[in-house]
Amino acid sequence: MTMETLEQRVKRVVATELGADLAQLRNQDSFVEDLGADSLARVELVSALEAEFDFNIPDDEADGLQTVQQVLDYVREACEEAVPA
Repeated sequence: MTMETLEQRVKRVVATELGADLAQLRNQDSFVEDLGADSLARVELVSALEAEFDFNIPDDEADGLQTVQQVLDYVREACEEAVPA
């Protein structure tokens, strides 16, 4: 999976779950401050990301995912670990 494809998929999930404009979504956007997500919306976002990428995000790690970029970095790392060397 290319980085561009990964970024597009993450942003599509974020935009869908948080009701954000995909065209206006920036990597530095904070889910709470910039996109107005409450705790329930963040839980639903994590669930949607888990479904999209087919892996589990532990609660303690999910709590640290505050921005679009942090999710991109997390998903990239998780996908790289899932691919056998």
